Amino acid sequence: MLLMGGKMSTTVDPAHAAAFDSRADYVAAVEQIRAAARDYYSGSTLAMDDATYDALIARVAATEAASPEWTVAESPTETVGAGGGVVGDVPHTTPMLSLDNVFDADGLTKWAARLDRILGRPAAGYTVEPKIDGLAISARYADGDLTQVITRGDGRAGEDVTGQARRAVGLPHRLAEPVTLEIRGEVFMTEADFALANELRTGHGEPPFAHPRSAAAGTLRAVDRAYSAPLSFFAYAVHGLDPAAHLSHAGAMGYVASLGVATTAGSAAGMPMCATIAEVVAAISHLDAARLTLGFGVDGAVVKADAAADRDDAGSSSRAPRWGIAYKFPADTRTTTLLRIEVQVGRTGVITPVAVLEPVQISGVTVTSATLHNFDDLTRRNVRAGDTVFVRRAGDVIPEVTGAKLDERPESSEPFTPPTECPRCGGEIDRSQKRWRCTRGRACGAHESLAYYTARTSMDIEGLGDKIIDLLVRAGLVTDPADLYDLDVATLKPLDRMGDVSAGKLVASIQGSKAQPFSRVLTGLGLRMTGRSMSRRLARHFVTMDALLAATIEDLQTVEGVGPERAVTIAAELVELRPVIDKLAARGINMTEPVDPAAAAAAAGDDDTATAAAAPFRKPDGAPMTVVVTGSVPGLTRDEGNEAVERLGGKSSGSVSKRTDLVVVGDGAGSKAAKAEDLGVPIMPADRFADLLAAHTAGDTARVATLLEEALPTPA
Repeated sequence: MLLMGGKMSTTVDPAHAAAFDSRADYVAAVEQIRAAARDYYSGSTLAMDDATYDALIARVAATEAASPEWTVAESPTETVGAGGGVVGDVPHTTPMLSLDNVFDADGLTKWAARLDRILGRPAAGYTVEPKIDGLAISARYADGDLTQVITRGDGRAGEDVTGQARRAVGLPHRLAEPVTLEIRGEVFMTEADFALANELRTGHGEPPFAHPRSAAAGTLRAVDRAYSAPLSFFAYAVHGLDPAAHLSHAGAMGYVASLGVATTAGSAAGMPMCATIAEVVAAISHLDAARLTLGFGVDGAVVKADAAADRDDAGSSSRAPRWGIAYKFPADTRTTTLLRIEVQVGRTGVITPVAVLEPVQISGVTVTSATLHNFDDLTRRNVRAGDTVFVRRAGDVIPEVTGAKLDERPESSEPFTPPTECPRCGGEIDRSQKRWRCTRGRACGAHESLAYYTARTSMDIEGLGDKIIDLLVRAGLVTDPADLYDLDVATLKPLDRMGDVSAGKLVASIQGSKAQPFSRVLTGLGLRMTGRSMSRRLARHFVTMDALLAATIEDLQTVEGVGPERAVTIAAELVELRPVIDKLAARGINMTEPVDPAAAAAAAGDDDTATAAAAPFRKPDGAPMTVVVTGSVPGLTRDEGNEAVERLGGKSSGSVSKRTDLVVVGDGAGSKAAKAEDLGVPIMPADRFADLLAAHTAGDTARVATLLEEALPTPA
């Protein structure tokens, strides 16, 4: 919620916010904001979520623009920290100014144009830094020694917090050189800091922190606590350097880093140098896409003119520098209703409480469930069904509930009662550790995982039905898919209704599945947030399991349909399944997806006619056609029909729209065929689609071209 320089910021442009109809409503809103800011600065709780807070500030700003005579002296648009912080009595050497906000690329472009007009020339370049979600401080060094740390306060004077700030990682007690200067930056909590801070806090009988930024604010001001919560620091400015020696912001930050002080340039976010605003927009977009994987909270980006001459010439108003701007990201903490608490059992038998939520939009994603970590944590957080809860998205696989608004708790609410036996198998629960676990471990969920792995649409192991799987699991012969490949006839024969012949057939079927393509293995493993189609995309993109396992979150997001949420989930699933994957690889299961060289060349944009015919569902620019298969296709199941579309270079889809390139219609087709006719989407009969697939498999490029021309008389 706080800008680098001090003023409370919004994610709602005041130009688009509704002004209050009366001065009384306006004054009441100002007091609500100030009360929320006081709670924030105390570090104990959050009185309202980011989105509500930001929308309220936007309305206050809009009201003041429409009725300036109503403006009160304590307005959050004029007061650093919205009037909620402890000002203190230590004067700053120079004011810690605010930054103005923009909310989109258009606003950023207008700011840059305005800066160029002020300078009378184009700015020489820009830096882009993450706007850290923490508390701004000023650290004073004398002859290289840290002597005093001051909060921002009201921008003119702040509070001395030297004692606690000395523990912040990244803010050294002594610099690498005996210099005298003042370093300004942000004290915050990383995700790891926050997790440890809450362990320490709840371990001493106190309620957990609601959010990393309020935790950092409270910790920085804490006195005589029985525990010391961790803090981190990033510098964003330095005062006292020789201007002639440091002619750019990037150069000054590089020098600060050489003294041993942490800067964002050395973090996962980096500090890109940009020559144009177009490059700035791209850098901000990249930061926004990556912010859930950084390990610390980022609520926007700070853009600055890099050259000292540009900053000097642009100057500052009484409130904010003209050479810098804050680009605000959407809020990532919201409130919603906790509908109920469910209990899930993982593949390894871990038993976890999960919050089922009234759907809420957070950072562009609709969230309907969130982690509650473990049953001890659930008790400490004191959340119940019916509560209004705070939910945030950070680096977790799914969002987390950080606390409840206890003053809004329904009188009829009751504490959650943890299970006394495994909800899935009825077995005993091991409660000796924080993460409760079914004593049967992987065997608890073995039936479900094996049934999914062996299904026709996965590894297609004939003869492994539910009854056989039950026998294998009960006998303790199999607990995960890799164990199947250790079975032999001698081991299977003693099982009920299993003789030499049936055992031999089953073993042969299991061993034969080793040759299935990598995409089938991925499907069988059942990674969350993936299905058959996504498994095929992943396999064709990375080709081998080794490449997929080595992929970063950013690498995963290059796959069509994989956004930040899904990428993090897939990465976490791969880590959890790594032992099973390694066992499968050791038993000789294929971990490579076959690649059609001609189709790959066509996808890359090769114009060769034969190559194009080898990937008939590719457009001239190499992009895949969107193809819907509805009804039955001779010789193919529904899923095999979708696989065939992808083998032909297209992208299978389940719905028809104006963007659909082709609809394959077979017996039993329903409304999708009618919709295709209404929209004028080309239609191919299922038997002709089967012919096209057969011609493609046989390498009959002339026949492929003919069939394609019949379906698509004009170029796609």
